[in-house]
Amino acid sequence: MKKIDNTTRYERLRERYMNGDLDRRSFLGLIGAAGLAYGVQTPFARYANAQTVGQVRFDGWGGVVSEAFREYAFDPYTADTGIEVVDGTFGGGDEYLSRVKASQPGEYNIAHLSGVFDYARYHNLGLSSELNEANIPNLEFVIPKLVEVFRKVSGGALSCVPYDYGTTGLAYNRKYISDEEMQQKGAKILIDEAYKGKIAGWSDWRTRIWFASLQTGQDPNGATDMEAVWDAIRAHRDLSLKYWTSGAELMSLLAEEEIYVTEGWSGRIYALQEQGHDIGYYDPPNGYGWQECLFVLKGSPMEACEELLNFMLAPETSIAVAEGQNYPPALDPNKVDLGSKIPTLPAFDPKGTLEGLTFADPEYWNGNEADWSKTFGRVQKGY
Repeated sequence: MKKIDNTTRYERLRERYMNGDLDRRSFLGLIGAAGLAYGVQTPFARYANAQTVGQVRFDGWGGVVSEAFREYAFDPYTADTGIEVVDGTFGGGDEYLSRVKASQPGEYNIAHLSGVFDYARYHNLGLSSELNEANIPNLEFVIPKLVEVFRKVSGGALSCVPYDYGTTGLAYNRKYISDEEMQQKGAKILIDEAYKGKIAGWSDWRTRIWFASLQTGQDPNGATDMEAVWDAIRAHRDLSLKYWTSGAELMSLLAEEEIYVTEGWSGRIYALQEQGHDIGYYDPPNGYGWQECLFVLKGSPMEACEELLNFMLAPETSIAVAEGQNYPPALDPNKVDLGSKIPTLPAFDPKGTLEGLTFADPEYWNGNEADWSKTFGRVQKGY
């Protein structure tokens, strides 16, 4: 008898909600209480269960990226659902993975991971989840190519949703380096003795090997002379002022003219240009293209996480975040009007095919990770 009574109660609550007499948060809270007490299954049950989760943790890259997420996604999501998003930051993928390995299941929930190789190694370590895509209808707006590469890694299921993409290209101060010089020298400018002490680079072994491959005329996804690569990395190290460890530090080094040239992330360089700094940006042939995803770790509150992912993929949210962080969204320009700013961002592909970008081969990079990351650690220390 109680089931009938509470089903009737649910219908009355739903009618009040549809008439505008109850806001969404109050409605979900009331039906959540009814469902938990009496087992009533309603079309809104998954959202009611999500509502019982107090918070979701999100970890990302900090700086202007985190600011964009907070303003355009997290705060509106919390206002809409009552679920708090606690956001942390990290400077690199290896650093964050070490934290996750040392954590308890459920301590970390969603991560803004970079590259399919990151997705593959999390999956291979047993850290992946399986998303219920029925709870993420906005996934239909995403560029198909970005989705399929993840499905191939995890056997068809998804542990993430693609969110943005960009490039790691060459950033330079036009006061000291002309566009013509940059295009002529390309990646080799990072080992040009003329700029000793005014060069920098990211302290990431993959990025260092990628650019050293370009400097030695090799395929970044298939270098055959690794001794030449390590020699180029040592040359860059000896000419550099320092290795930077975050996007904020990258921007500061360029803005304060402590350095004249480095590789850099396309969105961060665009942000400097918006601020009025005369910083050029050049993607050399076979430059480093990447895509980022929102990855849900095993042990997370799945329904709350899926609701957050769907909220973040909504075109109005995704576009606002993209305009805030200066990286093109994963949304398909053939399906969604992306406005006026996004088509001006570095790396933006108006066709939605991404054929002009060179992405890291996950098998190649993950297969060599143990050896190369250890060797780079030694090189970084001066060996």
